Amino acid sequence: MAATPGFLTNWPWKPLGSFKYVVLVPWVVKSVYDFMTMDVKTRDSTTILIFLFLLTRMLHNQIWISFSRYKTAKGQNRIVDKNIELEQVDRERNWDDQIILNGLLYYLINYYLEGAQHLPIWRLDGVIIVIVLHVGPVEFLYYWFHRALHHHFLYNRYHSHHHSSIVTEPITSVIHPFAEHIVYFALFAIPLMTVILCDKASMATLAGYLMYIDVMNNMGHCNFEFIPKSLFVMFPPLKYIMYTPTYHSLHHTQFRTNYSLFMPFYDYIYGTMDKSTDMLYEKSLKQKEESPHVVHLTHLTTPEAIYHMRLGFASLASKPHISSKWYLWILSPITFLSMLITRVYGKTFVIERNVFKDLILQTWTIPKYRTQYLMQGQRQTINGLIEDAILDAEAKGVKVLTLGLLNQREEFNNSGELFIRRNPKLKVKLVDGCSLVITVVVNNIPRGTTQVVFRGNFNKIACYLALVLCQKGIQVAVSREKDYETLKSKLNSVDDHGKLIISHVYSHKTWLVGEGLTKEEQMKASKGTIIIPYSQFPPKKVRKDCVYYTTPSMLTPRYLENVDSCENWLPRRVLSAWRIAGILHGLEDWKVNECGEEVFNIDKIWDASIRHGFSPIMKSFT
Repeated sequence: MAATPGFLTNWPWKPLGSFKYVVLVPWVVKSVYDFMTMDVKTRDSTTILIFLFLLTRMLHNQIWISFSRYKTAKGQNRIVDKNIELEQVDRERNWDDQIILNGLLYYLINYYLEGAQHLPIWRLDGVIIVIVLHVGPVEFLYYWFHRALHHHFLYNRYHSHHHSSIVTEPITSVIHPFAEHIVYFALFAIPLMTVILCDKASMATLAGYLMYIDVMNNMGHCNFEFIPKSLFVMFPPLKYIMYTPTYHSLHHTQFRTNYSLFMPFYDYIYGTMDKSTDMLYEKSLKQKEESPHVVHLTHLTTPEAIYHMRLGFASLASKPHISSKWYLWILSPITFLSMLITRVYGKTFVIERNVFKDLILQTWTIPKYRTQYLMQGQRQTINGLIEDAILDAEAKGVKVLTLGLLNQREEFNNSGELFIRRNPKLKVKLVDGCSLVITVVVNNIPRGTTQVVFRGNFNKIACYLALVLCQKGIQVAVSREKDYETLKSKLNSVDDHGKLIISHVYSHKTWLVGEGLTKEEQMKASKGTIIIPYSQFPPKKVRKDCVYYTTPSMLTPRYLENVDSCENWLPRRVLSAWRIAGILHGLEDWKVNECGEEVFNIDKIWDASIRHGFSPIMKSFT
């Protein structure tokens, strides 16, 4: 929102929220009905193509968003070394409003403007007219309108909304108040209306010009440079007729320079070109791919997870992935295609970059789903991908690599110990994060609790967690004889043996649960039971009269930068304990592995987490 919102700031369909697309439904239905009912010789194919073109523009913009976020996560050719935050994501959430507006206007023009129907596929004269009118009137008028928008009166009421984003993404290009978009449409309509009224229009002319606008808009708002210098060397005049991401990025950081639309020659003519443009352009091209200090290695959870990653839909990635969205079924073909691509491509990729104090953090994702981790036949393949990622981190000089989600599955690699055995000379330290998980769970248990019961699968974390609780004087109940004997053999004090019991009742008020907690077990719980998971994945909530805690996690301090997405099902600015453990190992420079049977000092890591600003979560989020 602008500093002092002016007239026509809000979009007319804002009250409709997520249902805003209904404003297009009558037009889409009419176009389909007309196409299906009219005679083949008289029906207008242009009308039916409008909706397909709108979908194409949305897909095209989404590709730019994903590509841009991937590149900025890697750090190569970055222009502005700053980061976006959730506030910017929220502000730019409605980037598709301009596509709805354009769609409505396209339908109106097609139905009611003579000459906009039954267009041929191609006309060369129309293309030439559009090029001439864009280079002349459109670029000229936009330049002066843009300069007017930077006058304090209009800037405070309108254009400051766009400039709230210092670090730009492709979608930043269309984040303007409604009134601005009306003017932009009028400007871009000059060439299009001219060829229509002169009977020189064609489908290729109209679609090509609009796609040119989208490409240049998206390109200019990327926060990385990728236009090769060789283009300007081979054809020097190109610098006057094509801007670069660096060129427009300076407009967002300097405000009073580089006003041009796509062709910088008006900035040269009127002396508003930023003098540091060429220098920043060359510097950005030389920016090498970033080497992180800490890497969190995770994996895909479900096929729909691709939409909830920060490389997917920004609006979904910025919210916890708690339930499936009904409208994603429409994208089932793309979901299936992504599954095939990940199966064939099969290589770890970077999805996120954060900065914590002096540490550069990256999140890498293995293109495998949770169900694949549960398949015996996938064990060797997945371990191979994990090991390749570890060796890649070693080559990049990474200090710490944390094994997230099922990458540390005991049945697969004994919590990472397999990779230490295979590569004994590794300098990068592997951390499974169990020490912080244990202390987070312990601190989540309500004060005054005298007994707890373990449900679900028993693993390394459960074993050490039970030992800690026994030593703290809390009675621990387990349901399996095997788990009882394992714990009993590890208890050092005879007095602690009395704190360990076998129990098959469901009356305990505090449950510590792992993977494999069944619906039947939950249904037997007493009303008001507190269910605290120590597992990577949260249990499915069955009872409304029980309290479900989130998986072990902590609230991050404000100086964790570039937080523009949520980690799976966790709330905003909350990270899993496994991921935080790696950050703490990097901050404290602890040169130890925490994998296999090894567990780091839980008091030491808890103290470090509090000291570095992480906060315990004292409530449930589900």
